[in-house]
Amino acid sequence: MEKDISIDLHFVEDDVATTVKAVLNLRGDHFEAAGRARRNPTDRPMPVIGEELALARALQTLTANVMDAAQQKIDEYLSA
Repeated sequence: MEKDISIDLHFVEDDVATTVKAVLNLRGDHFEAAGRARRNPTDRPMPVIGEELALARALQTLTANVMDAAQQKIDEYLSA
């Protein structure tokens, strides 16, 4: 069986910060996570770095949320 699953990413940027919201719907489970990166005011602007950091942080949190949900399902299965 093959399956494609999409993660929706929404970026919001201003002069000093980038925020990313990641949304995943998987077999009826809904997961959301956010990541943020802030530029040091003394650094020159490089938006790609903020985007990458914020994205990585959002995906890291999303990963943890999915792992927690999977562990809960395992625990429920083993205790049934």
